[in-house]
Order: sequence, then C-alpha cells, then structure tokens
Amino acid sequence: MTVTDAAIDRIRQMIIDGTLRPGDRLPRESDLAERLGLSRSSLREAVRALSLVHVLDVRHGDGTYVSSLDPGLLADAMGFVVDLHRDDTVLHFLEVRRILEPAATAMAATTMSDADAAGLGELLDTLGPEPTVDALVACDLEFHRRIAAGSGNPVLCSLIDGLSGPLQRARIWRGLTQQEATARTLAEHRAIQEAIAGRRPEVARAWATVHIAGLEDWLRRAL
Repeated sequence: MTVTDAAIDRIRQMIIDGTLRPGDRLPRESDLAERLGLSRSSLREAVRALSLVHVLDVRHGDGTYVSSLDPGLLADAMGFVVDLHRDDTVLHFLEVRRILEPAATAMAATTMSDADAAGLGELLDTLGPEPTVDALVACDLEFHRRIAAGSGNPVLCSLIDGLSGPLQRARIWRGLTQQEATARTLAEHRAIQEAIAGRRPEVARAWATVHIAGLEDWLRRAL
C-alpha cells in the first residue's frame, strides 16, 4: 500500500466510524496530517483523490468538507469508469445491469404509484411507431430511470443510473445496425410497463431480464 493509499484509508475510516460525518469540515491540513501521522503532501494527494470521487468537497478559500455521501453523487464516479472502458469490457457492466435491473423492476411493480406507472405508458406513447434512433435511446434512458426510481431504493437507483447512462453508445450502435432493434425495444418496453401497471412483479422481472439480455447478447455477438 502506497503512502497516499494509506492516507485515503485513514480518512475513509474516520468517515466510517463517525469521526467525520456528511457535511463536516475537515480539520486544518497541518492538524489532520499530524493526527494521522502523515506528511502534508500525502494528505493533500489523498484529499485530491477523494474529491474526484465526490467523497470530499474542496471549497477553495473555505476548507475541505465531507460531501453529502448521497448515493447518486458517488455513483457519478462509476459512470466515469464505464465511459473509459472498451466495448468488450462493457459486457461486464451489462452483466451487472442484468442482475440489478430486473430486481428493481420487480420492486417497482409493487411500490410505484398508479400515476407513475401510467406515466410510463404515456412516455412510450410519445414515441410513435417509427421513432428515430436518438428519440428511442432518449426514451429508453428515461424509461429505465423512472423504473429505477420507482423501486423505492435510492442506492439501487443510483447504481442502475450509473450503469445505464454510459451504455448509451451501445444502444445507439445497436439501433443503427440491427433492423429489428426498434420494434423489439418498443414491444419489450410496453410489456414491462404493462406488468408494472398490472402489479405483476415476477412478470416485470422476466421482461426486464429479456430486455437487457437482448442488448447484452447482441453486443457479445457484434464483438
């Protein structure tokens, strides 16, 4: 473990054990470095690294604070990681999405309000029978975002959001190269929406699995 890694771990432990809480201001750099037995340069590198993943918030002229640690804020870093990976590695992220999203869809079928479930149908109605690829992808992102939010679990929602947005390039690629992709996506979205509105969680889970597995299978064969 490098000195910087050790510094990151010690700050992380202070947050875990409650010494530092969301919104707290870190002690002065010299005081904190002495308290943790670190050089000021190592502490500075640790703070910089933790600010990049939104654990710390550096406010110039004011000090360094622990962020809100909101799951959505922390998930932004995961989305950045997905963006940097090659298409073959994106398959690993799709596999994770295939595990998480059907569970969130089943939860939405029991927790989402009637109005929000109906709103999913209205969202799909805006597309028409032959939408452009860009319109379809934008609707797809919003459709899945609403379902994840409808699960009622903000951590699960943030994880799915972090995985979903950065996979947009694969969605566009599929829409441009696979002729039946648009019709299949529209049909699967409608089946998912109807299962949620009908309060059939296991049916919703099954359709979500089929939907995501289709993109995963296409990308695997395309590569």
